[in-house]
Amino acid sequence: MTTAQPAYVLLEDGAWFPGTARRSFDQSAGEVVFTTNLTGYQEVFTDPSYLGQIVVMTAPMIGNYGINEEDLESEKPQVNAVVVRELAREYSSWRASGALEEWLAGRGIPVIEGVDTRKLTRHIRSAGAMRGIVAPGEAPSESVRAALDASPRMEGLDLASLATVQGEREVGPPGARHHVVAYDFGMKQNILRILAALGCRVTVVPASTPAARVRELEPDGLFLSNGPGDPAAVTYVLPEIRSLAESGLPTFGICLGHQLLALALGGETAKLPYGHRGGNHPVRDLDSGRVLITSQNHGFAVRGTSKAVSGANALEVTHRNLNDDTVEGLRHRELPLFAVQYHPEASPGPHDARGHFTQFVQALDSQQVSPYL
Repeated sequence: MTTAQPAYVLLEDGAWFPGTARRSFDQSAGEVVFTTNLTGYQEVFTDPSYLGQIVVMTAPMIGNYGINEEDLESEKPQVNAVVVRELAREYSSWRASGALEEWLAGRGIPVIEGVDTRKLTRHIRSAGAMRGIVAPGEAPSESVRAALDASPRMEGLDLASLATVQGEREVGPPGARHHVVAYDFGMKQNILRILAALGCRVTVVPASTPAARVRELEPDGLFLSNGPGDPAAVTYVLPEIRSLAESGLPTFGICLGHQLLALALGGETAKLPYGHRGGNHPVRDLDSGRVLITSQNHGFAVRGTSKAVSGANALEVTHRNLNDDTVEGLRHRELPLFAVQYHPEASPGPHDARGHFTQFVQALDSQQVSPYL
């Protein structure tokens, strides 16, 4: 049996939380955040929106159903480290291909267990998400504190350029009735699975792709993906989004894509105290009054009131978060553009918002001749 070694999580405000590690590891810094997901840990760890972060799992036991290769949201773990209360010693699932700890170890991702994750989560809720570092040892040393102080802050950090694809690729049936160009800012794979299942051929392009190249591809619609980092730092793509969206091309954005669409049309974003991460966030549809239970993963939000997006008169708010009243959805008052802050492709998670993909395909169906060609 592997002997546990002492380890800890140190936050930039000086608070630290002891735990143990089953294996040796190198210290790793990042923004410390928590998620309230009870299941779906492998989707969390492989979601590119978590790039550069240390993720605290609030569920008391993680790893009890192992890991499989079918449910990954990207090719590898994106998190800098994982913090849990208890890591399961055994796993049981007919779909499992191995243990979570072995899978993370093989990819060099530190795991700290035995941490009082409830206390750590309550601290983040009170003090806000902040930089932190996981390290081996009985207590923080001066060298570890110095490494934490030297680590980058999330504000002003463009991580989309690191999470994006390096070149164009196609997904979906070649003879699909619709062609969608998807900007990849750190896209989850289930988005592509859903679009393909709804009859779309998707050309995935890097975050820095010019609008002129998108026009050359002659799409029926434009998709703006989720991704990590500060949306206000992804300035290079804003003129491209504005040019394409204002041409009348049906456009759908999710999470970071939602924020970038707002910024491209004159809106503003701001960092949330501790973000929204989990599979149980209530959102009200302002048109119908219906409440959606949604999956979310973001640390920034679009500024706005209950009706309008700050600085973007052409946009109106369609959804609000019932926990903190932040903007969760928007649409253009005249053009076929809409976006949501949450994840309608949640897997696993609530499917209340899955209909947004159908809404997008309906916009493609109603398009006659592309006005931008």
